[in-house]
Amino acid sequence: MAEKLQERKDMDRAYMWDLTKIYPDDRAWEEDFAKISKEVDGFASYAGRLGDADTLLAYLKAVDDFDARADKCFQYAFLRNSEDTRAEAAKSMQDRAMGMYVRFETVVSFAEPEFLALPEETIKALIEDDRLAAYRILLTRLADKKAHTLTGPEERILASLGEVLSSAQTISSSLEDSDMTFAPAKDRDGNDVEVTNASFTTLEESKDRTLRENVFKSYYAGYKGLINTFASTMSANVKGAVAQANLRHFNSSREMAAAEERVPSVVYTNLIEAVHRHLPDMYRYVRLRKKLLAVDELHFYDIYAPLIPASPKHFTFEQAKELLFETVAPYGEEYVNTVKKGCSEGWIDVYPNVGKEGGAYSAGGYLTQPYIMMNFTGNLNSVSTLVHEMGHSMHSHLSIKHQPVTYAGYTLFVAEVASTCNENLLIENLLSKTDDPKERLEYLNQYLENFKGTVFRQTMFAEFEKTIHEACAEGKALTPQFLCAIYSELNAKYFGPDMVIDDEIAYEWARIPHFYRPFYVYKYATSYSAAVALSEGIRAEAAGEAEGNVKRYLEFLSMGNSLDPLDELKHAGVDFSTPEPVDRALDKFAKVLDEAEACADAILK
Repeated sequence: MAEKLQERKDMDRAYMWDLTKIYPDDRAWEEDFAKISKEVDGFASYAGRLGDADTLLAYLKAVDDFDARADKCFQYAFLRNSEDTRAEAAKSMQDRAMGMYVRFETVVSFAEPEFLALPEETIKALIEDDRLAAYRILLTRLADKKAHTLTGPEERILASLGEVLSSAQTISSSLEDSDMTFAPAKDRDGNDVEVTNASFTTLEESKDRTLRENVFKSYYAGYKGLINTFASTMSANVKGAVAQANLRHFNSSREMAAAEERVPSVVYTNLIEAVHRHLPDMYRYVRLRKKLLAVDELHFYDIYAPLIPASPKHFTFEQAKELLFETVAPYGEEYVNTVKKGCSEGWIDVYPNVGKEGGAYSAGGYLTQPYIMMNFTGNLNSVSTLVHEMGHSMHSHLSIKHQPVTYAGYTLFVAEVASTCNENLLIENLLSKTDDPKERLEYLNQYLENFKGTVFRQTMFAEFEKTIHEACAEGKALTPQFLCAIYSELNAKYFGPDMVIDDEIAYEWARIPHFYRPFYVYKYATSYSAAVALSEGIRAEAAGEAEGNVKRYLEFLSMGNSLDPLDELKHAGVDFSTPEPVDRALDKFAKVLDEAEACADAILK
């Protein structure tokens, strides 16, 4: 029986983060919030004067200073709200901090159009002006947007439509969160089990196959019943992206999304083509799953079921920290010491408490230390979560340490690299500690599941997005029948002949929220591919088989966004101008699968 959660006031503070390092208390936050809020309207005074180098420099410095202090204010409120989501005071603080940001963005919305409306010779002179040297990269990137930026009045009109353009996602979320209901599912003993969006994944991991099948059917029956509405919201979402791309003179909505992070759109197609080449290994993993589950037919309600009984091993948080320190040891003494400092000086909020937000994340800003929110329960997944989130935190820590505020924030394209690189090193560390086939298969399957969920599945999502956006641009209607047919065909392509393509899986696209942020999902697959290459290089150096890999990796973690993301990764040793990083990552998948099959044979003898 699970232990009853405690109220936060009764928890051991040694296992809580220390927010007093941001503000000593809420009163201090209120005082700072009031002061910062008064500064917002003052930015309007710069309007009409950004063609002058001294004025532009003053404006950019003021924006940096405001952004760092406002973010500090927001981070405190955000973290306080996570501690106990029932607390109205913390929620109010977070809402007001976000409101201040929205007001600031509205006031300074004149700046980009005004700069880009300047004569080209003036823009070039400002970029080359030594007084603005610290902002040369920023201004160069901004100048590159000129061909895709509308006039000031047009930009204001488009900005005013932001809420309308995002309404498809809002409606879809409301449907899922408020209007959807699911019939109870029978388990193998005939008992009714409640099915919800929150419980679906956990129930699909049950050992009870009867329950898994009934949950699966109940869940997707709920989506089928509203599929016309979901198709309408998806269609509106895609049409909005296509329309904006046309207005901004892009060739496609995919090209527009890629331009945001200065990533060539060929990276997207290279990913899909590379994954296609390695689909036979995915089919091999499907066959291994079918064999270990000992089923005549493998269905989609079997893909999350445990292949072997879960390890009963329980980790204390102290043991989890030791595994963390071992895992990051190849990065060197300075990195390890910083991680140890974070574990002892209030970076981490460890255990669940009543009202605490679920899940885990890494947060913090330019004027704060990193913070990690987790809900440690002592299983292997909790250890992996600690290692993953510390990867994010150290990426942020090193970027902030080495970059000015303008360039300290890394892009989404590289955001999951450090975290998944750490996860891979953790699995390799655990594998090095055992020769037992069952234990090794548990770790190897975690590796394989990471590949399946992050490379194969996210690439399938990416191909679905590419297909429906191109169809919309060609004037095709995104009907429920069209969307479901495309999605079902892709599942058949990615999972192969040993997987039964259940009718229900055709509706799964409706539950993927990332589709409402067009062309985002592929970054999970590219990040994981980069992480595989980097973790393999780090392991090779630790084994004395290479040199310089760790140094380049730590330099990559320190770059923030001072280079374009592909240039940053190339410095670390991963070149996405070709499909090679994805091919290399999936070669690793094949090797892990080879060993998993050998372990399975040993177990089944």
